[in-house]
Amino acid sequence: MTHLHIGFVGTGRIARALIGGLSQRQNTVISGFDKDAAALNSICADYPVQPCLTIEDVARKAQVIILAVKPYQIAEVLGELKPSLSASHLLISVAAGISSEFIRMSARDDAKVIRVMPNTPALVGEGMTALCRGKMASDEDIALASDLFSSIGRVLILEESQMDAATALSGSGPAYMFSLLDSLAEGGRQCGLSYDEALLLGAQTMIGAAKMVLSGTKKPDELKRDVTTPGGTTEAGLKIMDEKNIRQILVETVAAAAARSRELMK
Repeated sequence: MTHLHIGFVGTGRIARALIGGLSQRQNTVISGFDKDAAALNSICADYPVQPCLTIEDVARKAQVIILAVKPYQIAEVLGELKPSLSASHLLISVAAGISSEFIRMSARDDAKVIRVMPNTPALVGEGMTALCRGKMASDEDIALASDLFSSIGRVLILEESQMDAATALSGSGPAYMFSLLDSLAEGGRQCGLSYDEALLLGAQTMIGAAKMVLSGTKKPDELKRDVTTPGGTTEAGLKIMDEKNIRQILVETVAAAAARSRELMK
């Protein structure tokens, strides 16, 4: 079977999460380039990644190039990559706030671009990736990208106008969950548990609650009502959440992250 060669430009945190999942795929070869030699050496030591000494080397080897760099680095990276690109390359960008059209115009007129927003739970096979296609990308290109990212979790294909919202919700979302879990664990500690005991109780509860939602049988509000007994412990806890307006705080959290995603393109 023909091998698919995926090249990474940038081997930081999000690249590491993606490589951790993609390296388990059969018939897939991964190479990587990073201006930080230590970062590249580290990823090559931990995963079956072929090191590339230049960005041009990535383009020579790979059919799919994943741009895993910071948004402010995209223009410079594409400038270096452009002379080595061909119409057959598929560019997949994980840079928050950078449009597929900006990437196409910075690369070549016929460049095929898929914009994605994965998240770090990809490292444990539970990622959530939002994808959208650029102007020149085909149905086959979006299908390939969907297949790749499905190997590290769930995939949702969106319109590009929705990508800032996806970035705010799922791209940044793990940090929100970690913050909530830390707070819940501290609450458990203050009530008599050890921090580690409370963290296990909270984290597994979050996993279970999420799986119940993903089963699709009931909406979150319905599930909340199912577990809430009038005058019981759950109602007492929810009363505090309502009094502190936690719902609105979380709505504003997502809105602030989405606004920042939009700003990154300006």
